[in-house]
Amino acid sequence: MRVAAASPHSSSLEPVLQDYLTCDQCKRARIKDRRVKIPRPLGQGPSSFIPVKEIVHKGLEDSERQLFIEAFVSTGRVDNVTMVMGLHPQYLESFWKTQYYLLQMDGPLPYHYRHYIAVMAAARHQCLYLVSLHVNEFLQVGGNAEWLNGLNFVPQKMRNLNEINKILAHRPWLITKEHIENLLKTGENSWSLAELIHAVVLLTHYHSLASFVLGCSIRHELDQDGGFTFRPPSPQSCDSDSASNSGSEETVNGSASRDDLRELEILMEKMKLLQEGRPDVEASQEEMATRFEREKRESLLVAPADRESVSPTNLSCFVEDADFGYKDFSRRGEQTPPTFRAQDYSWEDHGYSLINRLYPEVGQLLDEKFQVVYNLTYNTMAMHCGVDTSMLRRAIWNYIHCVFGIRYDDYDYGEVNQLLERSLKIYIKTVACYPEKTTKRMYISFWRHFRHSEKVHLNLLLLEARMQAALLYALRAITRYMT
Repeated sequence: MRVAAASPHSSSLEPVLQDYLTCDQCKRARIKDRRVKIPRPLGQGPSSFIPVKEIVHKGLEDSERQLFIEAFVSTGRVDNVTMVMGLHPQYLESFWKTQYYLLQMDGPLPYHYRHYIAVMAAARHQCLYLVSLHVNEFLQVGGNAEWLNGLNFVPQKMRNLNEINKILAHRPWLITKEHIENLLKTGENSWSLAELIHAVVLLTHYHSLASFVLGCSIRHELDQDGGFTFRPPSPQSCDSDSASNSGSEETVNGSASRDDLRELEILMEKMKLLQEGRPDVEASQEEMATRFEREKRESLLVAPADRESVSPTNLSCFVEDADFGYKDFSRRGEQTPPTFRAQDYSWEDHGYSLINRLYPEVGQLLDEKFQVVYNLTYNTMAMHCGVDTSMLRRAIWNYIHCVFGIRYDDYDYGEVNQLLERSLKIYIKTVACYPEKTTKRMYISFWRHFRHSEKVHLNLLLLEARMQAALLYALRAITRYMT
């Protein structure tokens, strides 16, 4: 994990990026004699959680600069998601290749279908940022504007996708081969198997990307509703964002309190003990299963307070059964589905080959993306260098899968409780399961001694682990239908 380093060298992107660093009053001075209304951003930088100086990229290597150039050439912008993901260029390259292939390369689905599916998926989490982007893309590729009035105005074939959209977004363990059969049965509104695979990948991609957007509080683009205002800035507006971030920045990037630093030292000691002091006698399979069930039960207690407010959005026309949301996998006193054992149906042995067979190239791209984020490390933790973070990354990944009911037989879930503090668990579960409830207070309350780029790394792990979990449930249902 690392933060993008500042450098005295300039780059071809700096004139564009410098706009983020120019105060609103200075901009007003430049245009004071022009009798036109000029929109101004509602905030500085790509994220309202992360100070802009932590994100603006200077002194980029040629390969990193090329990523931003390709993004600009392809979409006409370097959007805020790309800017934040750019803190980790190796991942951004893999993510960008996958998304580009899903949206713009030849495939089973028409281009306007792809963007409308993205709208449907993002709307489940009230992610106005992604909905706005893909409404625009939908129209640009020739989509029927009447569809934007809502699901009541789309063809029945598209509307039939709504059931698995809501299930994959909130309770993926409920998907069955019957859902697949209903979509594939012969008729004028039926889906082909290849089309359905493409749609499922798009749905899970945008459900998970909504988690990233809301988990990092990505700001709206300047040309989006909610991204600009024509009102003149108040006298106190200059540096208002930096002032609002100052409290969290002190703890996240440097002046951590003594208690916060002690928490970091304790975490590192636990990691060292777990890495070097494995017990002589391994736990039995029964004990390992018990620890998983205990962690799953304890995750019931890890949730945002009911008082957390969610800003209303006008996306209800794209959502049916709006009250359907995440429900804890294992509530006491309720009948629950059996635990999904990763050894019985895994990405490596089953999901990868099924996607590659029905939608060539995509399986390889997804596999590369999963591998890149799972293995991504800079061997740093906060201010410490030369740290093996593999154990922490594995605990995060497996905890995310745990809250979706997926168990790894060979993993000791006792490590999760030792390595993940409660505030971190609350953030992880919120962003993975109901990202629309994420708040800045949650973001600053965990890992107060870590860099912002490390928190972005966590959000990348969240994005990919969540996507893989939902894909596993969907692909297992498709496999059962095929057999």
